[in-house]
Amino acid sequence: MSNILSWIIWLPVIGMLAISLIPRDNSKIIKQIAAITSGIQLLLATYLWQVFDSSMGEMQFMERVEWIPSFNITYILGVDGLSLPMVLLMALIGFIGIFVSWNIDKAVKGYFSLFLLLNTGVMGVFLALDFFLFYIFWEVMLLPMYFLIGMWGGPQREYAAIKFFLYTLAGSVLMLIAILALYFTCGNTFDMLVLMETAPVALNGMLWWGMSAIKVIWVLLFIGFAIKVPVFPFHTWLPLAHVEAPTAISVILAGVLLKMGTYGLLRISYPLLPSEVVSFSYCLAILGVINIIWGAMNAIAQIDMKKMVAYSSVSHMGYVCLGMAAVVSNNPAGSHAGMNGAVMQMFNHGTITAMLFILVGVIYDQAHHRWIMFPSDYEDKDLAGKPGFGGLGSQMPIYTGLVAFTFFAGLGLPGLSGFISEALCFIGGFSAFKFITVIGTLGILLNAIYFLRAYQRVFLGQLNERCKEYTDIKNLELLAVVPLAIVVLLFGIYPAPLIDLISPAVENIIAIIQSVN
Repeated sequence: MSNILSWIIWLPVIGMLAISLIPRDNSKIIKQIAAITSGIQLLLATYLWQVFDSSMGEMQFMERVEWIPSFNITYILGVDGLSLPMVLLMALIGFIGIFVSWNIDKAVKGYFSLFLLLNTGVMGVFLALDFFLFYIFWEVMLLPMYFLIGMWGGPQREYAAIKFFLYTLAGSVLMLIAILALYFTCGNTFDMLVLMETAPVALNGMLWWGMSAIKVIWVLLFIGFAIKVPVFPFHTWLPLAHVEAPTAISVILAGVLLKMGTYGLLRISYPLLPSEVVSFSYCLAILGVINIIWGAMNAIAQIDMKKMVAYSSVSHMGYVCLGMAAVVSNNPAGSHAGMNGAVMQMFNHGTITAMLFILVGVIYDQAHHRWIMFPSDYEDKDLAGKPGFGGLGSQMPIYTGLVAFTFFAGLGLPGLSGFISEALCFIGGFSAFKFITVIGTLGILLNAIYFLRAYQRVFLGQLNERCKEYTDIKNLELLAVVPLAIVVLLFGIYPAPLIDLISPAVENIIAIIQSVN
């Protein structure tokens, strides 16, 4: 199919335009249009995977159209083994997110229109090969997310939305400065493939304000992408945004949007500035381990299930950073393991954390709270300091089993997808940074503490009197969770298709970095 990448990107916009023609009170048809649009996009992404040649590390299905010739701005799209897993992830979670949002009854037309626009922005980021186009899609993603949190979120939604917007915008401004610097110093082009060849040579030895131009651009890009990951200490926007966002938006935010930061580093910073990757790798490994430990310790401290899962995302993105840092390993097996593990972890964490947020949303819809333990200053003094749940295993057996499965996937149980990617990240990390990686393994223990403790308090023991009216997980909710569970189990038992897809693109990046190491 010609122009399949454009179809994947712009199909949600077509769906959004179709929704705009539907009367606002016809919410059922609006939801159906959104579901059909996302479903077709998922089919296109699956077809792309089937026809993609996984033995090649180069860009495939490229599209190139002159857009603004006077400034050398071109509409360039392409897909490789680095971007295709992210496209599949977004298509899957975007489709599932529609059904998670099925009970939305406030401004339905606006919600699903913004949801589809968000989908387009994210897909564009993963497929754009022109820096200017990349930046536009990056900003397109920002606006619908702001409104989706600010209008359909929890009690502190305005504050959470503004904080998310300001953090992300600050990163975008720094990224824009770097883009313009590259444009004017590297031949007046935004073409990423061209810049990868010209930038290392053009910037070599160049000084700005007495500092290396390469280092300045690296720092600007790194902070811009690190905010999105988020890398410590730029993570403070994430827990609040997760807690206040509606369930489906938390799913998209944790499942896909966090990966845009690490994807940006691998797609742009790594091949564009390989010398700085070598210089900064040790710092990146340290930041990754800080993320692992700090995120897990904060998760242990939480009594709100959604905030616990949010901090677990901070922790698990640390594994990605550690694996990425291993690219400088002198052991080829180590560098390949680390980089493959990093990209796999991006995909696997996306599916696992999506399940976690969906399942938290299931219990919230019935209980109207997410407290593992009610806070000591809770407005109802009779409940303050007491367990929020208890004994749900007997009341909601199917739901309990799914939560157990997801918790075990989150803590990296062998046989589930999280184990494979985390193990590869540690293998790579140990080959390059032994001491730091050993410290990072403490994250596994800490993960087990907060997941198992939460499970014990919520599902085991005697049934809490307040939970006697709860019903088991509904069919629509099962429809959202089960496909993700199948993916987690499949890639846990048989990860070869995902590794084979990723490896050639990863090898190209490693070759670039190793050439200057």
